[in-house]
Amino acid sequence: MSATQAAVATRSFYHPIQRDRATFLETSEESGGERTLVEIEVAPGGGNVLHRHHAFSERFEVVDGELTVHVDGEDVQLAPGEAATAPIGSLHHFANRTDAPVTARIELRPGSLGFERAIQISYGLAQDGLAAKNGAPKNLTQLGLLVEMADSQMTGALRILEPALRALARRARRKGVDRELIARYCAW
Repeated sequence: MSATQAAVATRSFYHPIQRDRATFLETSEESGGERTLVEIEVAPGGGNVLHRHHAFSERFEVVDGELTVHVDGEDVQLAPGEAATAPIGSLHHFANRTDAPVTARIELRPGSLGFERAIQISYGLAQDGLAAKNGAPKNLTQLGLLVEMADSQMTGALRILEPALRALARRARRKGVDRELIARYCAW
């Protein structure tokens, strides 16, 4: 069994470039669409880029370690048991600015099958050596599909690329590339 097949057989996915692990505790389907709950282990120096979602809010609760969550211009340092929420439409990102791993639970409300699939595909592409040094897919078509699946809107210089990425994603969906990625990397 390949590493990709083994990951798909579980609910836990490892990203070798970002050095983090995402474990799905409750999927959108399991919650009747109410929420997606994922536990993420963030490596020292890890995190994601500033972005927003228009379909769901994100709540970050630290289980172990210290996580910085940035929401609409403010940084909040979270210790175990503390939480912060990025409301729908808010600019946000998270970061581990410590020298130790951080474990946090991320809850999306409502749940998002697209986000769940985007994580699985992104981590699977990285496992297969198809991600760049920054962890994003090397293939711009795949990147466009993931941006759409995760309902992400980029900011800054990346925002300029977004219309082209969305056009690539539309063409890829017509060709069935999204279905191929889902079949290869997604457990659900």
